[in-house]
Amino acid sequence: MSDKINRVVLAYSGGLDTSVILKWLQQTYNCEVVTFTADLGQGEELEPARAKAQLMGIRPEHIFIDDLREEFVKEYVFPMMRANALYEGCYLLGTSIARPLIAKRQIEIARQVGADAVSHGATGKGNDQVRFELGYYALNPDIKVIAPWREWDLTSRTALIAFAEQHQIPVPKDKRGESPFSTDANLLHTSSEGKVLEDPWEEVPDYVFSRTVSPEDAPDAPEIITIDFERGDAVAVNGEGLSPASLLAKLNDLGRTHGIGRLDLLENRFVGMKSRGMYETPGGTILHLAHRGIEQITLDRGAAHLKDELMPRYAELIYNGFWFSPEREMLQAAIDHSQDKVTGTVRIKLYKGAAHLIGRKSPYSLYSEKVVTFEDDQGAYDQRDAEGFIKLNALRLRLLGRRDR
Repeated sequence: MSDKINRVVLAYSGGLDTSVILKWLQQTYNCEVVTFTADLGQGEELEPARAKAQLMGIRPEHIFIDDLREEFVKEYVFPMMRANALYEGCYLLGTSIARPLIAKRQIEIARQVGADAVSHGATGKGNDQVRFELGYYALNPDIKVIAPWREWDLTSRTALIAFAEQHQIPVPKDKRGESPFSTDANLLHTSSEGKVLEDPWEEVPDYVFSRTVSPEDAPDAPEIITIDFERGDAVAVNGEGLSPASLLAKLNDLGRTHGIGRLDLLENRFVGMKSRGMYETPGGTILHLAHRGIEQITLDRGAAHLKDELMPRYAELIYNGFWFSPEREMLQAAIDHSQDKVTGTVRIKLYKGAAHLIGRKSPYSLYSEKVVTFEDDQGAYDQRDAEGFIKLNALRLRLLGRRDR
């Protein structure tokens, strides 16, 4: 705290933690605080954050509440979906992909208002501190970063509430008891961690789920939908053209109804520990399946298999916070190049917690029924060619076999 901080941009939700951070920053650094609240489609009313910031002395012109839903889906979620990215084979990276956009906007606001520092409410145990700060430093190498959870002595919820009461910060009733779990939400997903979820042997309680019905309670009749793609991005559902954010919201509604997109995952955090999380990604789960479906009919085998080899590395970069790294951008360029002919329509059946791919078509299809048919192919494929193909591929195996016999 030796360097003087004049003005800091705080990623501010209006909740208990970031409201305490706001007051703590004012007291500890004797600085002016600018609040930034991002609307990423978390489904919460954000204007109370403005009122709360004003109540705590923030000037109106230093309160930023930005609707970033379209940018979030178009510039972050869709590029990730083109890669079919899954962390550790399961996780659709809903929290991870939101952090670079928040970090980018914080740096933009800092530049706009002349701030010399940024701050976030991520704890010292989690991944988000890394994601935020790698984003900050990539976009402004000289920015000062304040991470209160790594500095202060408010190490419990009781201490936070006591600090809030001491400084007349409103404490919601649901924060006075011990929180059963923590959540993070945006248009792509909701994640839940901690408390009742910490024993990995115990099933996730029903009350934890917030954006999907139980598969057992989903409709008894399946629903069939179509999704249209252009150059790797979804552009329409059931023939209706939609903006990126509106399309994801539509798929979320369909996924919610049919109980699709629940994931119970014990993952490896970047900071080294294992943690158990419950993720709900209804629309993203459908979109991921649909994108793989349209690639099946439009991507060459070599390109498709190379993408699958690159995907774990790409997903790990996003999970670990390296969205703005040159290696992620290099991978993105290769992935985007592969999507030039990934255009067409897929059919998906939604039923009782699952999405099933049941059809795909494309004007750029590489599928030839004439070549693959079990009936007379009228000379499209000479089966005798397979003998030489097999013998050439078997040559090294035969040489090994003769040597080692």
